[in-house]
Amino acid sequence: MSITRKMPADVARSLAERGRIRARAKDVGGDAWRRETFTLPRLEAREKAREWFARFPKAAYMTEIERWRELEDDRIEFTMRRLPTAD
Repeated sequence: MSITRKMPADVARSLAERGRIRARAKDVGGDAWRRETFTLPRLEAREKAREWFARFPKAAYMTEIERWRELEDDRIEFTMRRLPTAD
């Protein structure tokens, strides 16, 4: 077994190519997640999240609240994320 030494430029080229491949995959729909962003009053936001978890169970669709933040007037902006199908 031989050890191949790579120069820093080789490593940089390899990482850049990997990034280009990932970017192309996302352009063609390579990101498997389905996302939807909502901006609702606090109580409606809770209800919408419960609705998503009931419709797309976490165990099957890996449903989760990807991010959220509080806005003025007691509103919540949040993004729900899930897999498109449960196989």
